[in-house]
Amino acid sequence: MRNARHKTVIYGVHVYPLNFFSGLNLKRFSFSRFQVAALVSPVAFRIHDSVVRGEIDNRVKGIVRGKIWLENRAEPLALELKGNAHRDLAGCLLTFANPLKRVIHPHLDLLNPMQRGVAGDLTAARKARVFDLPFEEAYDMLKRKQNPPEHLANALYLEWFSEANGRVVVESADYKLTISEPSWQLSPDDEEQRARDVAAAMDEFTQRLTAAIERHQRGQKDPAEPWDEHDYERLLRESDARTDKYIELLEKYGDSDEAEAKIAKEMGWDKDEELTEEEAARQREGIEEMNRACEEALNEPPSEPEPHREGIDWIRTADGDVRHPLQHRCFASAIRFRQRADELGLERCEDRDLDQFLSEFQITSVKLAGALSGLAQGHDYRDNAFTVAYLKRALDHLHKAQAGLEAVAPKTLLPNEMLTEARQELLEIRQGILNLMDEFRNELGGKG
Repeated sequence: MRNARHKTVIYGVHVYPLNFFSGLNLKRFSFSRFQVAALVSPVAFRIHDSVVRGEIDNRVKGIVRGKIWLENRAEPLALELKGNAHRDLAGCLLTFANPLKRVIHPHLDLLNPMQRGVAGDLTAARKARVFDLPFEEAYDMLKRKQNPPEHLANALYLEWFSEANGRVVVESADYKLTISEPSWQLSPDDEEQRARDVAAAMDEFTQRLTAAIERHQRGQKDPAEPWDEHDYERLLRESDARTDKYIELLEKYGDSDEAEAKIAKEMGWDKDEELTEEEAARQREGIEEMNRACEEALNEPPSEPEPHREGIDWIRTADGDVRHPLQHRCFASAIRFRQRADELGLERCEDRDLDQFLSEFQITSVKLAGALSGLAQGHDYRDNAFTVAYLKRALDHLHKAQAGLEAVAPKTLLPNEMLTEARQELLEIRQGILNLMDEFRNELGGKG
């Protein structure tokens, strides 16, 4: 969809620069049926689901020390940070405990046991919207396009910038907190300095994200030139980096008007004043064209797939949806194996390798939807090189699912017949992806 205020395009889970689309035929992209899923690799460590308990001590001015015990780690993280907490925690000892069932972060072992660096925003009074119902019930209501009851609550928000691991965040409205009386209080000058220090640390962090975007931009072709699958792969890597940066900023600053202005500046979307009148006019025209394309796609009824391609490019599911056969097979298989694992009493994320198999299998399905949804709908304006690049991404996640399955096999968590069936299913889906890639490459004349 088009981000109405910003000079960018959010397509699926990817954020692209607007000038990429300005040189292309917009009909290459299936706006109406592109399937969206929020499955983006995080940049910051967000570890609140893995926290058992912890303490944050800012009783010495200018220094924040702490310990955080995490699920499946014998020793706690030790924090040694420069800076101060917000006014509600400055000068205090905070202790907290997570009463909920813990979920092991998939990259928890990458966290250095000694976290040295700069304190970010540390507060127990960050406003968060909290459902008044259990999450499962609220989620069911959202799926029915209903608004579950909710209220604003104070949430614990602990952020720091680690020399070893970058930005780390703990955020929850569910923790049980105990806060001591303050041994000192922030003065107005102290608060201003604290805000400057946090802003500087965040700026350094976002500069690294910007550098990642610029690294992937190098060597890209002009959008008006013919692109092959490798060109699209570079674009997808750039869009990943751009998306990472956008999500980090959105999570940090929120979605108020003030926050949007700050995000626009950080993303480089506030450069209108640097454009010539002619450049500004072309940009406005591009934005209007993109808006028209998206609005037309949203308003048009779903196109009917070509009848003679049924079973090849599309099938109709029991729910009446149209999907590509390979994507539907992958989706149904991923759900089936997760359900069977649940029936065996294996909770998600208890075993990292099992979770990798199940999660990467599902992500493969999402990537296949992105690559093949237009084909299933019978659109004849797909870009084969772009499709091949996207299929490569699906293949990468499928290989990770295979690696997870092989790693879990010796642990005897899954019965042999389930292992055999899963191996066969992954291999056949893999071959299906490779066959499609060959088909699209042949249509391109063997190029790429």
